[in-house]
Amino acid sequence: MPLRKEALRNEHSWWRIADPAWSDPLDATFAMRLGGRWNPPGSFPTLYLNEDLITARLNLRRFIALWPYEPEDLRDDTGPVLVEAHLPRNQTVCDCHTRQGIAAAGLPSSYPHDPDGKAVPHVACQAVGMRAKSEGLRGVRARSAVTPDGAGRELAWFPAIVSSRARLVQRLSFERWFWS
Repeated sequence: MPLRKEALRNEHSWWRIADPAWSDPLDATFAMRLGGRWNPPGSFPTLYLNEDLITARLNLRRFIALWPYEPEDLRDDTGPVLVEAHLPRNQTVCDCHTRQGIAAAGLPSSYPHDPDGKAVPHVACQAVGMRAKSEGLRGVRARSAVTPDGAGRELAWFPAIVSSRARLVQRLSFERWFWS
């Protein structure tokens, strides 16, 4: 079954949590080296983005789950920033958030969880990402694995060529984005 495609809205604001020390928070080569949910290590540039602020906040809680402190303990000058980005126009991606899209991708209907309630392993998602990339799609828009019911949305964006870049719109300090 072919992957289900969808066009992203032009000028949509996508959100990326970033370390304030990063010189380029929209660098897609970092995930190329280390891999992520939708791309295996050493594969291709991928930029992981949140579709909305609620999903970004939930992702931050997951990222700091093993830290010895809570968001309330983070200082504004050292806490993670949130970068608003716009993608190049006319991006078509793989749909992994609707029932039809998840079925076409061969993932369980309960995605982001398997039928036993465990997280679908990265290797299964990476196979979908590799397939989407080989079909010329610019990424995977998926249910968020950090929301218990998969309600949030995330995007793994695959730049078309090395010079394809997400455009930085603004950088929000921790206090401004997390507590707003």
